[in-house]
Amino acid sequence: MINVVIARDAAGTIRSIEISGHSGYAEAGSDIICSAAAAISYTAAGALERLAGLEGCYTTDDGYMLIRLPEKMSEEQRSIASIIMETAAIGFKQVGFSYAAYVSVKDEEVRSDDQD
Repeated sequence: MINVVIARDAAGTIRSIEISGHSGYAEAGSDIICSAAAAISYTAAGALERLAGLEGCYTTDDGYMLIRLPEKMSEEQRSIASIIMETAAIGFKQVGFSYAAYVSVKDEEVRSDDQD
């Protein structure tokens, strides 16, 4: 199963998105659900770098990606990053609605000390 955890601050702003696991829907290379999750993940990460100028805000490994926004951003970066992260969240939720047996999306508020 692919697990997506969307972490928001007390104001409701997405601070991070963590994606882990494999769907098991089909063989590697033919799995449309893993492909969808990867496309959403890498598009968000690339957009944060190219459009918001936030280099190094994600880490990856096999079946894992963590996208975490830095604490210090300009107002313009914060605005652009917020749109990108919300768009990614919508994408993950849409895939989760269509393939609930293969994708779990958890959208939660976290305390600031939980993000360290």
